[in-house]
Amino acid sequence: MEKRTLKELLVVASMLFGMFFGAGNLIFPASMGQMAGWNLWQASAGFLITGVGLPLLGVAALGISREDGLLGLSSRVGKRYGLFFTCVLYLTIGPFFAIPRCATVSYTVGIERVLPGAGQTVGLAVFSLLFFGVVLFFSLRPGEILTWIGKVLNPLFLFFLAILVVRALVSPLGNFAEIAPSGAYASHAFSTGLLEGYNTMDALAGLAFGIVVVEAIRGLGVKEPGQVAKRTVYAGIFSSLLMALIYVLVTVVGAQSRGMFDVASNGGEALAQIAEHYFGGAGAVILAATITVACLKTAVGLVTSCGETFVRMFPGGPSYRVWAVVFCILSFLIANVGLDAIIAYSTPVLMFLYPLAIVLILLTLCGKAFHNDRVVLQWTAGFTAAAAAFDFLRALPEGVRTALHLDPVVGLADAWIPLASQGFGWICPAVVGLLIGLLVRYIGGKKNPTGGEKAVPSQASL
Repeated sequence: MEKRTLKELLVVASMLFGMFFGAGNLIFPASMGQMAGWNLWQASAGFLITGVGLPLLGVAALGISREDGLLGLSSRVGKRYGLFFTCVLYLTIGPFFAIPRCATVSYTVGIERVLPGAGQTVGLAVFSLLFFGVVLFFSLRPGEILTWIGKVLNPLFLFFLAILVVRALVSPLGNFAEIAPSGAYASHAFSTGLLEGYNTMDALAGLAFGIVVVEAIRGLGVKEPGQVAKRTVYAGIFSSLLMALIYVLVTVVGAQSRGMFDVASNGGEALAQIAEHYFGGAGAVILAATITVACLKTAVGLVTSCGETFVRMFPGGPSYRVWAVVFCILSFLIANVGLDAIIAYSTPVLMFLYPLAIVLILLTLCGKAFHNDRVVLQWTAGFTAAAAAFDFLRALPEGVRTALHLDPVVGLADAWIPLASQGFGWICPAVVGLLIGLLVRYIGGKKNPTGGEKAVPSQASL
C-alpha cells in the first residue's frame, strides 16, 4: 500500500473510531471492570465480541455488499422490511436515544461534577442547548466531517483519555486478581459481558456509519466499487483494533480501582472517583473534557449519518440541512428528560434491534453460500424478529410490564424458548428460520434453479 494511501486510510479509520467511540464506550467497560473483578478476562471477551467484533462485521458487511447504505442492505429482505428496519435503527442511534444520551452523559458525568449542586435542571438545559448548537455547526458541514472528527476531535479525545489511563496504569489502585466479582459476573461473566456490549450500540452504528465511511473514501478519489469496499473494510479493522485496546485498558483500570473504592452505581461515577484520586480537582476537569469531546464527536457523526440516510429514504422530502436541524432539536428535548429515563427505555429497543442487526450482518457476509436468496433472508429475519419481540418485552421497565400484564407472557417465553431467560432467546429461532429458508430454497430451486425474482442479484456481493 502506498504511503499516501496508508495515511488517508488511517485518517478515515480515525474518523470511524471517532464516530463509534462516545462516552458510553468509556462508562460501560469501567463499570464492567469494577463488577467483574478476577473474571475480568471472561467478561472482556464477551464485551469485545459485541462491542468490537460486531461493529467491525457491520462495516465489513456494508463494504462487501457494495450497497450505498443500510436501506439498500436491509431491503434485500424486502422493501417494507428495509424501510422499517432502517428507520427504527437510525432513530434509535439517532434522536430518540443515542444522540440525547451524548448530551446527558456529558453533563451528568463531566459537567455536573464541576458545577455547584443546585439548579441542575437548568444547568442541563443550558448545557444541552450549547452542546447541540456545536453539534449542529459541525453537522451542517458534512463534507468536512473527515477533517473535523478524523483530524481534530478524535486526536483531542485520545489525548485527554491517555492522560487518565496512563496515570492509572502506572500507579494502580489495586490488583484485580484479588477482587471478587459481583452480580451476574460472578457466575456468568462471559454472557453478561456479551449483553453489556449491546449498550454501546456500536453494532447498529457499524451499519449506520458505513455510508459516511464510503462517502469519505469516495471523496478521496476512490471510485471503483471493489476498492471502496476494500478500504471500507480496512478502515473498520484499524478502528476496531484501537477500540479493543481502549476497552481492555479501561476495563483493567476499573477493576483495579476496586482496591480502593466500592462498586460505583455506574461507570461514570467510577471514572470520576478514579480521576479525582489521581488528579484532585483537576481530575474532574480532565474527565469533563474527555467525556464532552467523546460525546461531541459521536453526536456529530450520528446527526450526519441520520440526515444523509433520511434524505435518501425520502428523496422528495426535506433537505439534509432541515433533517439535521430537526434531529438536533428533537435530541435537545429528549436529552432533558434525563439519563436514567433514556437508558431505561433504550434497553428494550436494543434487545429487539440487536438480533435483527446480527442476523443481517451474518447473512450478508455469508450471502454467497445461498446466492443472497431473498427467501432465506425473509425466513431467518422473520423468526428472529418474532423471538426478539419477547426480549423486548422482558427488558421493559418493571412498572410498564406490570401495568400491561406482560409478566405471564415473558414467563411463558422463558419456559419454552432456549436461552430466553439469559437474553439470547432469538438464537435458536434464527437458526430454525435459516434452516427452513434453505429448505424452501432447495425445494424451489429444483423448479427454478436461478431463484427467479426471489434472488438478489449476485453482483451485489464480492
